[in-house]
Amino acid sequence: MVYAIVRAGGRQEKVSVGDVLTVDRVQAKAGDTVELAPLLLVDGEEVTSGIDKLAKVKVTAEVVEDLRGPKIVIQKFKNKTGYKKRQGHRQELTRLKVTSIK
Repeated sequence: MVYAIVRAGGRQEKVSVGDVLTVDRVQAKAGDTVELAPLLLVDGEEVTSGIDKLAKVKVTAEVVEDLRGPKIVIQKFKNKTGYKKRQGHRQELTRLKVTSIK
């Protein structure tokens, strides 16, 4: 089984061909291809982690869609002072489908 550990959206993800992953927003339109930076490649029993060998490895993914994550509610409260603050946040995300690992 061939899989790779890639840097995607500030995190490390384990991917293989056909996987769909959700990462932080990528500046690309739906249908575009994106190249992900490999950190480790496992090809059966052979593990590749050297920087010079990983420079030859390409992990490409296709942008499926842009979406927004779930709403996170941030509330701050201080007792006896009347201080209350409420804020919401939804993270901008992109869904990618891995097309090839070469």
